[in-house]
Amino acid sequence: MRERWSQEPLRRALALLSLRPRQVVCAVGTGVATHLCALGLTALSSWLILRAWQAPPVLYLSVAIVAVRALGLSRGLFRYLDRLAAHRIALGGLVGARERVYLALASGNPAATYGLRRGELAERLGADLEAVADAVVRALLPIAVAVVTAASAAVAMAFLSSGAAMALFVIAALVLGVVPMLAASAARADEDAGALAQNSYSAEAVAVVEHADQLQVAGELGKALAVVGEAQAAVVAARDGAAKAHAWAAAALPLGSGLAVLAVFLDPGLARAAAERPTLLGVAVFLALAAFDAASGLPEAAQRLVASRSAALRVMALLDAAGGGAEAQESPARNGAGRDRAPGFAPAPHLASDGLEIGWPGAKPRLLGRFEVAPGDRLAVLGPSGSGKTTLLLTLAGLVEPAGGALSGLPDDPGPLPFQIAYFPEDGHLFATTVRENVLVANGAATADEVDAALAAVGMLEWARSLADGVDTVLVGGAEAVSAGQRRRLLLARALVSRAPVLLLDEPTEHLDQESSAELLRALLDPEGALVPAGRAVVLATHHRDAVAGCRAVDLTP
Repeated sequence: MRERWSQEPLRRALALLSLRPRQVVCAVGTGVATHLCALGLTALSSWLILRAWQAPPVLYLSVAIVAVRALGLSRGLFRYLDRLAAHRIALGGLVGARERVYLALASGNPAATYGLRRGELAERLGADLEAVADAVVRALLPIAVAVVTAASAAVAMAFLSSGAAMALFVIAALVLGVVPMLAASAARADEDAGALAQNSYSAEAVAVVEHADQLQVAGELGKALAVVGEAQAAVVAARDGAAKAHAWAAAALPLGSGLAVLAVFLDPGLARAAAERPTLLGVAVFLALAAFDAASGLPEAAQRLVASRSAALRVMALLDAAGGGAEAQESPARNGAGRDRAPGFAPAPHLASDGLEIGWPGAKPRLLGRFEVAPGDRLAVLGPSGSGKTTLLLTLAGLVEPAGGALSGLPDDPGPLPFQIAYFPEDGHLFATTVRENVLVANGAATADEVDAALAAVGMLEWARSLADGVDTVLVGGAEAVSAGQRRRLLLARALVSRAPVLLLDEPTEHLDQESSAELLRALLDPEGALVPAGRAVVLATHHRDAVAGCRAVDLTP
């Protein structure tokens, strides 16, 4: 049982938040104090109303009047402190969790994220991690507060009537335990379907937003928008199905309150005592009603717990695929130890294969025969679109498994792979940050001189210095702030500052004019050139056959 709990996805994901017991106790304590103030306010108000009906001297009521005011003010104060403590836990933990996940993915197996579409990955790192944090604020804390509040109400009722207190305890146990469990169980299937639909919708929407122009030119924009609409409809249908269980659970709360009040009226001992002291019955009735005040959010908490567990399952599956599931739960400092490599280059791998076959799962493989990339090699991969140039680069990078044969030279542990073989795709992302930070993506330890040298090598240094803040100018909108050719040059500069001894470049000169493209391609493939230091291997995919004439090449033309 203990081993099973230790492998529970939600427990593992909550460990990413690094919750501090003291903060959790503080959040639960302020939440309980809020509802106990409300409980005392309700009971004391009922006593005050009934006692005032008996028209006693006003001084008899002065203490109760002051206490009502104090409880009203305290309720608001504790409510504020409750929200402050809960959100401090969630938001603070979310920052640390994102850092741990980013570090685990950056230092883990790169193949774990490459198979995900950009919208799906954003959903994992954004909404799914937020859903894990929501499990604390909107599920675990409310459940703990509701249980303690109901137990406190039952204890208070025991001072009035043991029979009514026992009935209240049993009803509270049913309402607070069985009903949310049933609601969570009924909502689980619908919630899982809703999460899958949401991921599909996010991926389709991101694809349309990023490639709207290309889809418009190809005449496929309408079809793509229709797919997005269908995905959105699937999200709505799945959420509606989950809402039904939530509604049934919510209906149980007024039923539980009604049963508790009925138990008060049917208690014979309380009825006899109320004949002499009418205020006693009023206090008991209002106490029974207020006992479930904190339970009003339990159905939503149970549903939120189901959603959080589904999100945790996806997050931990991603981390486990990257090989960083356990490490990500450690402190950021410990997990990040060693991720910044020494300023020198990593050991250069010698990639070799005899009978290598490449291809995506389910597709017809392509036999390459003997293949070798030694340290310092320069190799061009030629062929038209769809011939397998990108697939070959992905196979060399360890992002796609060979369809047949074996590729020697890749490390058994994929962790250090990004430090040995760096793959730079054709559609690399430019972030909405400074020019310098965009170049530093491939090597955060690069100096200012190295960044300037890389920009100068691709012909972008003068342009960068002409900007308002030079290389520290923010590219508002990322790739939207530059032309297609400038974007390719910045991505190539990013590749040049990388310290990986093997560079895999996919169409590095696409969108450049013919003369500039040929010049850069020849410089990249020159073993004695200054663009890429000797000893580093370069494998680039291109369809500019004339520009690389005379260079070592692999032709994938069918």
